[in-house]
Amino acid sequence: MNYEERDSLGIYVRGKVLEGKIPPQGPGPHLMGADTLLGNDVYNTQEESLGDIKEIMLDMRSGRVAYAVLSFGGFLGMGEKLFAVPWSALRLDTANKRFVLDASKERLKDAPGFNKDSWPDMADTTWEKGIHDYYGTRPYVDPGR
Repeated sequence: MNYEERDSLGIYVRGKVLEGKIPPQGPGPHLMGADTLLGNDVYNTQEESLGDIKEIMLDMRSGRVAYAVLSFGGFLGMGEKLFAVPWSALRLDTANKRFVLDASKERLKDAPGFNKDSWPDMADTTWEKGIHDYYGTRPYVDPGR
């Protein structure tokens, strides 16, 4: 399911056709409702499915999105592994209505992950550094931290 299909508030409704063009209405894709992004597919640059977004983690100190929690593997929720992917490692593909992560399936299989019953301490700076190092991103530095 993609963000347009999850849009219960009409955030991404398109306008009327004017002179052969459909002008966008609403805030998307520059501002998007977090709930509409849950369940969105994530693909890699090789067009392989990597899973979908299960949760979006907000850094309440900075007011920024820190991570998307991605599910990968398993069957019908069994054996599913969860990954915290830095938000900056994802790119929204508006043409295909999905996210893109520049990582192969093999790389994701080896990524630091967790299961739904054992979440990591995402506020731990050592854990944070390891995740950002793995995906080649830089953490947002909050000057008040």
